[in-house]
Amino acid sequence: MKLTLPAYVGRIAFSALAALIGAIFALPLIWFIFAPFNARAELGLAIPDPWTLSNFATVFGNSYAVQALWNSFIQATGGVILVGAAATLAAYALSRSSVPGKGAVTYTLLLFSSVVSGSAAMVPIFLIVSAMGIMDTHIAVILTFAGGLLPTAMFILRDFIDSIPKSYEESAMVAGASPVQAFFDVALPVIRPGIVVVVVWAFVNIWGSFLIPFILLRSSDNMPASVAIYSFYSEAGTPIVTLLAAYALIYSLPVVALYLFVSWKFGFRFFGGIKA
Repeated sequence: MKLTLPAYVGRIAFSALAALIGAIFALPLIWFIFAPFNARAELGLAIPDPWTLSNFATVFGNSYAVQALWNSFIQATGGVILVGAAATLAAYALSRSSVPGKGAVTYTLLLFSSVVSGSAAMVPIFLIVSAMGIMDTHIAVILTFAGGLLPTAMFILRDFIDSIPKSYEESAMVAGASPVQAFFDVALPVIRPGIVVVVVWAFVNIWGSFLIPFILLRSSDNMPASVAIYSFYSEAGTPIVTLLAAYALIYSLPVVALYLFVSWKFGFRFFGGIKA
């Protein structure tokens, strides 16, 4: 079909606008890639000349920053395991039980979950953690994140489990399987993509969080990378751009690696394998 002049001009204008918006989003990413390899603290988009790895050597020479990366991994992994396991079991129980008002319970928990991890709840959370005697520990951060993320994780997984017909589990139990075997052999393989969604979502939330560990942790030995990244600021509050960029690039690699692994393993096929 031959385009008219107004339609042709409109397409050109749309393409130009899309290219402009794409460039606005791409320029910071390009800087983010090049800056760690630049010996000079430049905010421009100049290609490093010469390329250098001295910024990474300085970052890895900072024992506080390196330890913080390990602390972030401990907290994120612990939180993911707790949220994933608890949400799977709780969502399965809510989906398969006949408790009156279970839908209202789920939505109520979802409503209040945003409060637990928000700044409004930091004072009571601080007092509870202090009374429990677990202040300045990884377990305090992990439990706080689990309390905030668990309701939403349950809500996500319940939709996956509701899509599985009960007849499959009933057939397995008729064949001699126990309820536990029916869960692990029939339901769990089908909801595994949903668990992966929750794992990725929880990991990203915990890995990038600043407020909760900043308030609940005291010693530098337990601080995560989201807090330690401020060690690359001068006493006057000015960022050391080259070191900050290098550390930020290292800090982002685990999330990118997790994304690539999930993409390779599942190919974004986040749906069950049983059809009703």
